[in-house]
Amino acid sequence: MPPGRGIPDGLTVPAAELTERFSRSSGPGGQGVNTTDSRVELRFDVRQSGALTEQQRARVLAYLAPRLVDGVLSITAAEQRSQLQNRQAARARLVRYLSEALAPPPPPRRPTRPSRGARQRRLDVKKQRGQIKAGRARVRTPDD
Repeated sequence: MPPGRGIPDGLTVPAAELTERFSRSSGPGGQGVNTTDSRVELRFDVRQSGALTEQQRARVLAYLAPRLVDGVLSITAAEQRSQLQNRQAARARLVRYLSEALAPPPPPRRPTRPSRGARQRRLDVKKQRGQIKAGRARVRTPDD
């Protein structure tokens, strides 16, 4: 991965830490869909990875917790008819997940209050709206 937010020096995951499994994909492809193993399942063991520091590992485990099974991130790609394109798509998705997980959290929101003028404008608009609605009411005559 190139340098970015949360990973100033970039990150390289060794190919030995990635496991790829291929299987038959559903979807378009005609007769070839039954014979080619174009679906790719890419697995990356976050807990055992030597590419991540302890701090990065903790951050990735916390951020990707819903996607992990026993500390292993599993990504499936079957969008393309070509195995090579699916492999590239799975690796791109892995890069995206890791970069999102390693990005620093956004700064906390500073609570603010509406200004006095903003509160007054809001009340004026409400009052005006009420007058408009009151004007729609049936006019009462003295003989009603």
